[in-house]
Amino acid sequence: MTSGHPLRVLLSAYACEPNRGSEPGVGWQWAIGLATRGYDVWVLTRRNNRQAIEEALVELPEERRRHLNFVYYDLPRWASRWKRGLRGVQLYYALWQRGAVRVAHMAHAAHGFDLVHHLTFGVWRQPSLMYKLGVPFLFGPVGGGETPPRTLIRTLPLKARIGESLRVFANWMALLNPSLRTSIASAAVVAARTPETAQWLMRAGARNVSVSPDIGIDHCVTQMRRGATAREPLRCLYVGNLLALKGVHLAIEAIALAVARGADIKFTIVGRGPMRSRLQALANRLGLGDRVTFTGWLNQSDVFDRYGRHDLFLFPSLHDSGGTVVLEAFAHGLPVVCFKLGGPGYWVMPDTGAAVPPNGASSLSDALLSLARDRDRLERLAQGALAKARDATWNAAIDAVYRRATPAVTTLRIDVGRGIAEQGRPVRAESFKDLQAGRCADVDELSAT
Repeated sequence: MTSGHPLRVLLSAYACEPNRGSEPGVGWQWAIGLATRGYDVWVLTRRNNRQAIEEALVELPEERRRHLNFVYYDLPRWASRWKRGLRGVQLYYALWQRGAVRVAHMAHAAHGFDLVHHLTFGVWRQPSLMYKLGVPFLFGPVGGGETPPRTLIRTLPLKARIGESLRVFANWMALLNPSLRTSIASAAVVAARTPETAQWLMRAGARNVSVSPDIGIDHCVTQMRRGATAREPLRCLYVGNLLALKGVHLAIEAIALAVARGADIKFTIVGRGPMRSRLQALANRLGLGDRVTFTGWLNQSDVFDRYGRHDLFLFPSLHDSGGTVVLEAFAHGLPVVCFKLGGPGYWVMPDTGAAVPPNGASSLSDALLSLARDRDRLERLAQGALAKARDATWNAAIDAVYRRATPAVTTLRIDVGRGIAEQGRPVRAESFKDLQAGRCADVDELSAT
């Protein structure tokens, strides 16, 4: 690590946007969190994120804002037509990586980074080229290695079963990608969101992989909601997209099984997606028409209000690698019932809910029936969930990874090489003058200089 200045970090975050969930929210929160720690952070992201970022920067305290710098890069406008469907997005992202590493070299020549960190997209099988900067390289936390057991896959519609089979095939084929293997082997620090992804990374040649979440939460309710009494229905909630792999069909089947065994349960489903009509038909077929409510999409404040009106969060996703909604439920004092799979299975412990064996609806039903009958235990779990949320901050997620990154920086003597670009070519000052002159740069196309 060079002396005389704070740690200089280049954060590669293709997805980075304030007030968003999923990957864009992860990119933004890590950028803010690193700057809060006093690091000088340069975020390399897409140009279409610029307006939202600059509007949010105005609202940040000056002490935090002065450590944040953004470099915007996109492919030429005509290339955007490739971004159609999942395959198109993946192609666009792969090409973006190739252009972004050239921008990263110019930024490194201007500023001399101590560390480069690939964050988003956070999928283990998609290589990053940022290791080519020649400074300590941090990869992750990444996910994508989670695979549900066949007993659960068989419950999915045909199209989803085929899609899951193709995803598993893509994971195996990724092991043959020399670019990925080089990228992973070059990383001083590799972090996986789940143990399943850690196994894939080790197969690909990663050394010393740690399991660390990439998500956190910084708000908790200050007053617990009134829990339901034993005479009232157990009020369960689901929040998320209505996709086959979210397992909502198994949640509905589990409630039907629990009701048949004497439990009084109501279930609210918040979200939208292609499975809605199928799920409504399933609820009606199982005689749950008056017990299951579909609200459609709700804004964040309304979602938070729904958390406060329920007793339990039911989230039977088959392979989420993160689980932000699980932390949101914790923050509102809701215990969580899920499968012992992926990110939710990582977060849910015996003192915060029930992560059940992935055997199907029967496992979920047993947990629901137990909690419907034991409201004192439900309240203890609610207190445990809230305590967990207070500890599961964004800063805690960042600290878990950067505790391992800092020694990699401090033990390596870095030649900043301000006049050296990719392949050892000299870089004239005018080729990165925008990077030197201001807090933000906008790079459309790069030509050999």
